[in-house]
Amino acid sequence: MTELLQRYIQGEASEEEKRRVMQWLEEKPENMREYRALRKLYDISLWNAGTPSASRHVRKAALRRTITEVLKIAAVLLIGFAGAWQLFYHQPEISSMQTVHVPSGQRAELTLSDGTRVWLNARSTLRFPSHFTSHARKVELDGEGYFTVTRNEAAPFTVQTERYDIRVLGTEFNVKAYPESRLFETALLKGSVEVAPKDTGRTFRLNPNEVARSHDGLLQVTPIQDFNYFKWKEGLFCFENETIGNLMEKIQLYYDVKIEVRRPSLLQYRYSGKFHIKDGIEHVLKVLQLKHAFTYTKDEDRNVIIIK
Repeated sequence: MTELLQRYIQGEASEEEKRRVMQWLEEKPENMREYRALRKLYDISLWNAGTPSASRHVRKAALRRTITEVLKIAAVLLIGFAGAWQLFYHQPEISSMQTVHVPSGQRAELTLSDGTRVWLNARSTLRFPSHFTSHARKVELDGEGYFTVTRNEAAPFTVQTERYDIRVLGTEFNVKAYPESRLFETALLKGSVEVAPKDTGRTFRLNPNEVARSHDGLLQVTPIQDFNYFKWKEGLFCFENETIGNLMEKIQLYYDVKIEVRRPSLLQYRYSGKFHIKDGIEHVLKVLQLKHAFTYTKDEDRNVIIIK
């Protein structure tokens, strides 16, 4: 359905496809919300492609790709309320909070006002000011983001999540902090970061190629085992000797669907492979079926996939 919506938004849908979209929109409120999210991301990509600064960051091919590919959002994004655009351009001394939300099955890329680049994974929300202050740079993340932070010793950069804060000067790191998940991860690729639990005064400093992982509140620091994982920002899910159980947990998060596995033995099998995010959850399931014999059905009303 996402590809059809993309053609509809771009004005490339046939009359029959337009009727299908209208019928789908009327079926339930969730469909209209998904359409609006796609439309917003598409409009932002067009706006950024038209700004002078966008040419430095946005490939011309981005507008020809579907929204389920990377959205190259490379100027400071201003969304949230109708007056935000005018506020930024005519009153630059006022800094307001902006919000970017990425729907399920998609990704987005943006550049903040200080030059910091951020990639957001599916079902992630980033809140950030249109302009940072001279002494601090703070953003709020629900979900997963990959950050390449512009160094500024006078204004440390902080990623605030529900349970932990990540503080840096200039570095490259990945944060996974979905509110509905018990798992928290910060992986450091370059530079140095401090991970600070909100409920204690203790902080943990990471060295490059280390990951701090918390499950049910216990934070542990270990070496990064699989660097292919971070290719999610290029549109790939990469799994290396991953249990089917862990794989299912991740795709539930990314595609906003609940999966009920009614064959417990299946969860213990392991899988290594790569999937394109844009191909969708059913493609993942069909590939897994080639190695592990199982069947699945979809309960559209409950947004549940049942595996037997």
